[in-house]
Amino acid sequence: MTGHVFGLGIGLAALGVAIGLGLIGYSAMQGMSRQPEAIGKIQTAMLIALAFVELVFLLTVFVVPGSLKI
Repeated sequence: MTGHVFGLGIGLAALGVAIGLGLIGYSAMQGMSRQPEAIGKIQTAMLIALAFVELVFLLTVFVVPGSLKI
């Protein structure tokens, strides 16, 4: 039973990451199209945000299962 719950948790985490990455990319593209002179700053902020979102997913996949006492 715990394996099913763990699989569901990983799936929900992946769905959340996919939505988050899509929203970050969408917002960055909108910002770049509205202010082309700020592309460098927007790209930097976008890449940092993408890294943090990916880090949350990687922590979910690799660290949480190791800390569970099953």
